[in-house]
Amino acid sequence: MRARPLAAALLLAVAAAGCAGSQASQPQAGDTRFIAGDGKVTVFEADGRKAAPAVEGTTLQDGTASLAAHRGKVVVLNFWASWCAPCRAEAPVLKDIAAKTRTDGVEFLGVDFKDDKARALAFERTEQPGYPSIFDQPGRVALAFQGTVPPAAIPSTLIIDRQGRIAARALGAVKYSDLLAAVTGIADEK
Repeated sequence: MRARPLAAALLLAVAAAGCAGSQASQPQAGDTRFIAGDGKVTVFEADGRKAAPAVEGTTLQDGTASLAAHRGKVVVLNFWASWCAPCRAEAPVLKDIAAKTRTDGVEFLGVDFKDDKARALAFERTEQPGYPSIFDQPGRVALAFQGTVPPAAIPSTLIIDRQGRIAARALGAVKYSDLLAAVTGIADEK
């Protein structure tokens, strides 16, 4: 009889952990700043938005990418990892919205967080997102947002407006209609 409550508590702890993978590929002990999110998109009022930090790095394909290269465009910045089941689930949503909004001046940029590069490349080959991802194994890009609107879950999505300010954030896997509405709304701002 005592085993049943213990098993329930263990199951609850695993479910609350959010993204889980093997010990070797997921964030190490002490990375407690990441929590599970519900995917809800929070759009910030234009007059209260904070400037996004400088973001740049080497992509998974050994190129370079930065927010500065997309100045004047809306940028959807998605933090993901190949070991993250919700990241895999939301990949088709991101791919479709990226393709659908490209002509509206919207660019997507991924940030592969705390991941194994070979597994991340395999994920990209499978999903073919249509946009680059910065390989950020140490998590420096996420830390650059400290003091602004940090991505505090994996996956997390930030929408940067045309002025380089953080216009919206979603913690957890995004829902198609929510992300599309937020992206198009921010792209339509004057």
